[in-house]
Amino acid sequence: MLNKTGIPSNEQVLSRFPENKALLKPKAILECYEDIPCNPCSTSCPFDAIEIGPNINVQPKLVVESCTGCGLCVPSCPGLAIVIAQIRGNEAVFKVPYEFLPHPTKGDVWYGVNRSGDVICDAQVEHVLLTKNQDHTAVITVSVPVEYLHDFVTIRGKDE
Repeated sequence: MLNKTGIPSNEQVLSRFPENKALLKPKAILECYEDIPCNPCSTSCPFDAIEIGPNINVQPKLVVESCTGCGLCVPSCPGLAIVIAQIRGNEAVFKVPYEFLPHPTKGDVWYGVNRSGDVICDAQVEHVLLTKNQDHTAVITVSVPVEYLHDFVTIRGKDE
């Protein structure tokens, strides 16, 4: 499916998520599905929680026990293929990379979008982080209903 549509299958998506029990704390979700020469996620992680190994062409693997969910890997990924996910009661909380303007602001409600680009829910903006070290990639923290844990991938403004 990925090679035909650019959209990963449900099996591929689920293979990137740890068990829900691990998501009671924030964890990186590495949605890198192709072997390509890339390693910024691995080199940006201060906890050695992202392994690539000696072959830079290998897909990264998350060491779930080592990941603190700090989010430093999110803006480092040139493919915007990393989010941080956490289950918080009836909500799934995500830190997502965002490179469009305008940026949302805390308290906004934007659309939650799936990997096909379809609007699936409302997303409550909880925090917007943009520093010089992030090279113009904002990290937006949003909460969505927990039933969209495996479907949600990003946000879209309601004016678009």
